Amino acid sequence: MRVGLFGGSFNPAHEGHAHVAETAMRRLKLDKVIWLVSPQNPLKSTAETAPLPTRLDNARSRARGPGMIVSDAETRLGSHYTIDTLRVLKARYPRVKFVWIMGADSLASFHRWRGWTQIMREMPVAVISRPWAALKARSSPAARRFAHARWPSGAAATLPYATAPAWVYLTGPLNFASSTALRERLHRGV
Repeated sequence: MRVGLFGGSFNPAHEGHAHVAETAMRRLKLDKVIWLVSPQNPLKSTAETAPLPTRLDNARSRARGPGMIVSDAETRLGSHYTIDTLRVLKARYPRVKFVWIMGADSLASFHRWRGWTQIMREMPVAVISRPWAALKARSSPAARRFAHARWPSGAAATLPYATAPAWVYLTGPLNFASSTALRERLHRGV
């Protein structure tokens, strides 16, 4: 089984998240994409983060179609960091071919994540293009450090079988939805 792990705060989840998950599922030929809703992103303010049940419900409304699963696994595992979650899931499901999925906006700041180099060495990574993030993502510390492990986009369907480090940057139609913009509109009352 080929499973994409798509982690995030989803604060709130939006069509851009759905676009990333659906693009990854289609291009990587995944059987499932699991949306791992973070209990609290360590790099973001708790004051600006909606309660977990609200974010889970919101993610469920965006994760449409067979094979899209929304999970609070990180909360149940007591995991605060992606690297810990990935290691537990790989140990529990050794026959599953996992791929970490992220938007290009996340790759741009990936070097700030705890254990980011270990994540790249733990499992293959698929990066999906996002508006205004392409240049920052492709020139990010993570992209530069792991340039040798970047696969051509035409080989994306075989990425789940790759030995890490291996990553691919997938371009395509862009979706301009943004959690930051949605939160700003809510604060302005628009």
